[in-house]
Amino acid sequence: MRIRSFARTAAVAAMLGSLAFTSACGAGSKTAANTAADVGCDIEKPSEPTTINVLAYNSSAIDPYTNTMIKSCSGENLTIKHDPIDFGGQVQKTAATLAGDKGTYDLIEEYSTGIPQYAKEGKLVPLDDLFAKYKDKYKLGELDQTMLDGMSYEGKLYGLPTQANISIWTYRKDVFEEMGLEFPKTFDEMVKTAAKIQKEGTYKYPVAMPLLSSGDITTRFNMGMYSQGADLADGTKSNLGSKEGINTLKKLNELAPYMDPQVTTFDQPKVQQQLFNGNAVMAEMYSGRFVDLIDAKNTKFSDKFAYSAAPTIEEGGDPYSTVSVDGWSIPKNGSADPDLIFQLMAASIAPDAGKESIPAAYPSRKGIATAENVPWFEAIDTSISGGAPVAPMKAWYSEYAIAVRPLIAEAVQGSKTPEAAAKEMAKAHDVVLKKYDGQ
Repeated sequence: MRIRSFARTAAVAAMLGSLAFTSACGAGSKTAANTAADVGCDIEKPSEPTTINVLAYNSSAIDPYTNTMIKSCSGENLTIKHDPIDFGGQVQKTAATLAGDKGTYDLIEEYSTGIPQYAKEGKLVPLDDLFAKYKDKYKLGELDQTMLDGMSYEGKLYGLPTQANISIWTYRKDVFEEMGLEFPKTFDEMVKTAAKIQKEGTYKYPVAMPLLSSGDITTRFNMGMYSQGADLADGTKSNLGSKEGINTLKKLNELAPYMDPQVTTFDQPKVQQQLFNGNAVMAEMYSGRFVDLIDAKNTKFSDKFAYSAAPTIEEGGDPYSTVSVDGWSIPKNGSADPDLIFQLMAASIAPDAGKESIPAAYPSRKGIATAENVPWFEAIDTSISGGAPVAPMKAWYSEYAIAVRPLIAEAVQGSKTPEAAAKEMAKAHDVVLKKYDGQ
């Protein structure tokens, strides 16, 4: 069964969180370390010089938490070390460091899609006892329960949630106003809208999506399934070959003529660049990427963007969206004291740190994000209350994604029919599901 999203509108304003870690100089960060909140760090510092190695990618939504941890907790025998890295590199290094008997990192950023696999393999430290121990001291009861669930596996907590990212859309309000357009509510409407914009002649490829064939494309296929109320699997049997799976591939293929021919090489930073340059008029990304659009140093169009909840694949369906939860985890093969690491994790998501992350992040503490301080809050609110689900928390997810990515890309590009691609995807998924007994 799909894990449904957060509570409806009244509760949405009171949830979610986002964080990460950066070097002391803020290299590679979107947010400088000297702007971080000094939240204090009421922990027992080690008696001997200790270095904590942190693995987390750099982004505007993550850096405020990283920088806060470093600014607040470094010193007195404690050094927190982090080297700038992009998301793809972080994912690869996570797999590498968790593969050995002795890892390189003491603290790693994890996600709701990765927790199940590494927890099932026994590579992460369960956090329930530490959470109970420090719940009152760090006011952890203020964290959203759904986000905590997103960092859990089989009833045990394996990550302390920092933020959530929700897939939403942005569009150029000036272009829409000039052409008398409204943002589309379904994919069919989006194709028609894109065709009108393309025909006008100024924008050759008006739509941008992160359909990177080595990563993002799987998430975008999944969102199409969810929008139609379909699960990815039923136990050890894949549902990818279903009418919903075929229809998802069909809809993405129909939108392809209005996207750059290289779209299957686009990650989210590349989508941002299309918006910065004025090449795209409509684009989908996770909410943690939107703050860069309103920075006038990045683009002359910073005041031209509007935001919308995700459209649906079919009229009356759920939003073409998903919720991804980020958090801190402790690797079992790390060398540092888990008690110390947990306190650093908890200190980094203090209320002031959450406030500092607005509007880049959607913080895990309740009540920090509101319509007054997050310009795209209504788009997030509408997507969540409309049914956007938490990303699948299954041990088989990573292997599944690797198996189906190239087939999705072929369907999007038109080198395989949606029917043929969906059939092959289902076969590949069945093999993975049996390996993991559907869990």
